[in-house]
Amino acid sequence: MLLIVCRRIGVKLPAFSRGFEVPLDADIKLRFGQRLRELRQTRGLSQEELAFRAKLHRTYVSSAERGARNVALVNLEKLAKALDVDICDLVRRT
Repeated sequence: MLLIVCRRIGVKLPAFSRGFEVPLDADIKLRFGQRLRELRQTRGLSQEELAFRAKLHRTYVSSAERGARNVALVNLEKLAKALDVDICDLVRRT
């Protein structure tokens, strides 16, 4: 049984490295992708290394970070484990 309990925080996230912010009402896929990239880079992992650890294809990680992919719950769990974080930390707005 999977239970995800997260608290909603009303702040803006910086978008990738372009110097602009993604508003809270922006597409959730974009916000998730930015958070995924942030956690991956904080841990010093390449997209390829993260994909290997999560047993996903490297293009899957790339498209998830760009917000081009609607990540399935199963893959959300794989990414969280590969990053050694709780699922809530992966989907949390900072």
